Amino acid sequence: MSYNVLTAEFGHETNTFNKNPTDYDAFARYSIYFGDDAIKKYGQANTELAGFCDCARDYGWKQTHVLSAGAEPAGVVTRDAFDRLGGAIIKAAGQHKEKLDGILLALHGAMVTDFCEDGEGELLERLRAAVGPDMPIAITLDPHGNVTQKMCELADIMVSYKTYPHVDMREIGRHAGAILHRTMKGEVRPRTLRVHRPMLSEVNGGRSDVGPMVEWIAKSLAYEQEPGVLAVSINAGFAYADIREIGPTVTVTYDRNEDKHRAFAEAIADDIWRKRFDVVNSYLSVEEAAKIAKAYERHTGPLIIGDYADNPGAGAYGDSTNLLKAMIEASIADAAFGPIVDAETAKQLHGHTVGDRVLVKLGGKFDPRFGGGPLELEGEVCLTSDGSYTCDGAMYGGLSFSWGKTAVLRVGGIEILVVSEPTQILDLQQFRAFGIDPAAKTVVGLKSMQHFRAAFEPIAGKVIVCDSGALSTPNWKKLAYRNVPRPIFPLDREMNI
Repeated sequence: MSYNVLTAEFGHETNTFNKNPTDYDAFARYSIYFGDDAIKKYGQANTELAGFCDCARDYGWKQTHVLSAGAEPAGVVTRDAFDRLGGAIIKAAGQHKEKLDGILLALHGAMVTDFCEDGEGELLERLRAAVGPDMPIAITLDPHGNVTQKMCELADIMVSYKTYPHVDMREIGRHAGAILHRTMKGEVRPRTLRVHRPMLSEVNGGRSDVGPMVEWIAKSLAYEQEPGVLAVSINAGFAYADIREIGPTVTVTYDRNEDKHRAFAEAIADDIWRKRFDVVNSYLSVEEAAKIAKAYERHTGPLIIGDYADNPGAGAYGDSTNLLKAMIEASIADAAFGPIVDAETAKQLHGHTVGDRVLVKLGGKFDPRFGGGPLELEGEVCLTSDGSYTCDGAMYGGLSFSWGKTAVLRVGGIEILVVSEPTQILDLQQFRAFGIDPAAKTVVGLKSMQHFRAAFEPIAGKVIVCDSGALSTPNWKKLAYRNVPRPIFPLDREMNI
């Protein structure tokens, strides 16, 4: 029997401390593709949609894809953007309801709108109103989702990535699709349970390459082989969303025997709580990082400095200047740095030719309280570009993106990538496409929290991370939380449960 399946992708990781709202234009600048255009763009890459398309081919589904929409992490999603993009999914589901056998959605799990804290729950509630309680709905999530009880009640099937850096999106799309197929055939009747602990996030943000998450994922994979277990997801949570249902969760999508599966989830959640002090990373100050960079002698590869605190992939502005300032003051040579998100300066540099000496006020324009104010610098224009690049790494290999107007400015011994649109560094082509080969440098400073490791650890002689004091600082006590429930770890560090 051939089944009719509606698919869509609609995701945003919302940093509620970022003062720039995420409107429809923010989605349009990053990614809005409808129907077949979305499948042409994302259907053969490392995406959930590619996994959905794999299932459609393997199982002979008739697939109706509505849209693929995403925006860079930033402030709350506006009602207009939510209604237009989420509304397109609801409208299509209602129009095709009589012919549909199932719905398969790639969401994120940390969307906050300007009218509700639980964007995914709101979308699923509207979807249930359109198609009724019996239509099987499967969703995929980023492990940095703040998974709510409403999401678990309204989605029958929930599968989150198991890797960070995220390299298994297509695989997870296939996993969710396979469960949906079994559901449509009547082989299983899935439900999803949720276990939660009072923390802003798992202490290492879900890092899956080292630390306790390695063991938890291994246990989850083994448990998925047990009878009646369809998927186990460990979501670290997203600490930069000031909402009530925040923090790490363990979910199990199952068919029968809830008590057994809940006991498994509780055991993992208990271990997350017990290991809440087991921090893997050592966060250096920018001065400490610059001192290490100054003394670094390249042998096998460059020193990579990851600025966790100014990660656009977590909703930071990407224009923090503290690390760059420290590197310049330490006279670091043979170095690259990027990105600095500064559309005004990028436009200024486009008014010059390569080789010109220019004076700029670089970065620090969105909110100088976080990560430092503008730097007055003199440098040489090395390149101007429209900002287009095509990734070739493990995460997004084959996908093309754009920084918008882009330039490379050399200040002393540092080549600085100046861009107009915020995106974290996670692929070597984000430098190489603009004449900078990070593998050939002695020092590379970049703005990324963890994803950079997939591409940059293989070329690195050493990796260190720092906290520049920007908006995605790992020191959450610097953020003005108002809505999270108290007590909560680590804001209330001495609490117990």
